[in-house]
Order: sequence, then C-alpha cells, then structure tokens
Amino acid sequence: MRSRSSSRPFVLIAGIITIALAACRKDKPETPENAPVSVGGGGVYITNEGNFGWGNAGVSHFDKATGSTVEDLYAPANGSALGDVCQSMTLFNNKAYLVINNSGKVVVVDPQTFVTSATITGFASPRYLLPVSNGKAYVTDLYADALAVVDLATNTITGSIPMPGRTEELTLALGRAFVTAPEGDRLYVIDTATDLVSDSITLSLGASSIREDSNGRLWVLCSGSSGAALHRVDPASLTVETTFTFPTSHSPWRLAINGTHDMLYFLDDGIHRMPTTATELPNAPFIPANGRNFYGLGVDPTDGTVFVADAIDYVQRGVVYRYAPDGSETGTFHAGIVPGGFLFH
Repeated sequence: MRSRSSSRPFVLIAGIITIALAACRKDKPETPENAPVSVGGGGVYITNEGNFGWGNAGVSHFDKATGSTVEDLYAPANGSALGDVCQSMTLFNNKAYLVINNSGKVVVVDPQTFVTSATITGFASPRYLLPVSNGKAYVTDLYADALAVVDLATNTITGSIPMPGRTEELTLALGRAFVTAPEGDRLYVIDTATDLVSDSITLSLGASSIREDSNGRLWVLCSGSSGAALHRVDPASLTVETTFTFPTSHSPWRLAINGTHDMLYFLDDGIHRMPTTATELPNAPFIPANGRNFYGLGVDPTDGTVFVADAIDYVQRGVVYRYAPDGSETGTFHAGIVPGGFLFH
C-alpha cells in the first residue's frame, strides 16, 4: 500500500575508472506505455502498488539479457488500468496471478503477453496468493479475518478458513500451509486436505515475512510493538528452534532469501544479510540506504543479484537499484509508483 506501515502490520566491483563507470551504468530506457510487449524468459517482474485510492497500480519488467525495462505491462495489453494497489504476484501453471488489494480482486493474466484471462472477485482486501495443490490456492486478507479458498480451474472463491484477524505471507512445507498473522503472536498451520487450522506456533508479535531455507526450516520475521525478532521454526515438530531479537530501535521487514536458500536478506533502513547458519544478527547494513527510501527487496535466485526499490516520496515513479553479490552497484532503472515486490522468472 501507500505507506510502509500499511504494507507490513505472504512466489550486486570497483577497478579502474572505466570499469567503475560501467558498473554503475543506467539501464536502457523504458518502452513507451502505449506499446504492448511480449515478455520472454530471464527477467524480473516488479509489482508497483501505486497510490492508495488512485487506481494506478501496475507491473513493470526488467529484461536481464538486454537491460531494457517496461514500466507497465498491463495497461497496454488490456487497454485499461490494472486497479488499486498491486500487492503481490504469483506464477503458477503458466499463469500469473496479480493480487490487487484495494480493488478486492485477483487478476489472472498470461505471463508473456499480460492479456487478462480471468478476474477472481469477492475478496475484502487480498494480500498474497499461494497454490496449495494443482487446482487450489489460499489467499490471505487484510480485513476478512479468514483465508479465501480459490478454485484455480473455475477462478472462483469456493470457501474460507476462519482466522483471528489479518493474514499476510504464507508458504507450503511438509504438505501444510504456514500463515503469518501480523496482529497476533502466532504462526498458523493449515491442513490443506481439510482446509482447517490444525495447529499454531507461538512467536513474537507482528509476524509478516516467511521463507524456507535449504534445510527445510522456516524463517519468520516479526516486527510487532513488543520488539522485532527473527525466528527459525522446525515445520516438522512445530517448534521454534532459534530466536534472534533486534534492538528496540530497529524495525526490520521484507525478508528475502537467495537461490541456494542459505542467505537471508531484509530491510532495516539499509539492506542487511545473514547466513542461515549465523549465531547472531548482522551489526551493520550490507548495503546502506544513504537517505533512500528502500521499500521492496528481492534476490535473483540464479546469480545472487540484489534488487531493491526506492519508493522515494510514494508519488513519483520509483527507482530500482541492482547490486552484485559483493555489494557493488551494477545499474538502476525506473519502475512504476511505489515498487514493492520482485518476481524472477
């Protein structure tokens, strides 16, 4: 959404002067907005929330091979606006599911042409979509106090799973769905066969981001009023194995993980990173913000390039910075308004 708080309370070498200049180059200009584009492989989708209430959400695309960017894929392909607040995007079975929060819908598009094939309606304020089988998905919600159960064949809501308040990110592990709930202190476990809550795990307040590591452990980042914490959870025993507590002045969010699932990244003013084998939190940013308004974070699973979005003032187009795994800047490009998420393909 428009502010960081509303989006938080879940599918990158220095040398001689010529090399340094090349490393910090700007990427190729964006394609004009009135030209539909067919997206190939080896790129990055950027979900742009837009301004809350303005209906100017969109999805940008960065082509890694050519360095070219398209600021908005949806409007040129469909001749209409996407809607109000593009919260997240999921790729599944050769379809892209765009979760449009304030418009209360999920738009299904072809991931290459971005032409709409269906629109799923009936949500209160959807946040994230997770396929839990070949034909079924769960969708979290800001206001519904429930998860929506979606039939991916008919593109309709077929049921709901009652939840105690807002739900945010979610992931599958060992055949169960694990759902974060920012308003409480629990991680909820859903039996995907029965669509019922089967258990819960006590965490710190404000669980939002969740990622699975290479050992099958779940990492949950919490940023509640009682203090921020990062938990490592065993999904088999449903126990918290380790808790890292942040100093009271810190407010981490946007947990991400690399392609080998052994290095965690998160925003806390700047970009921080820590191996999943770490015994303590990092004591300094890997990449300082230096006054920039870092809002979205993603790590390319193929080469470790770090993508971070600067929302600037939440009104003008955002800027995306790319960093090599050693932390050196390799390029920038413009995205849409309030770029909040990255999806690599």
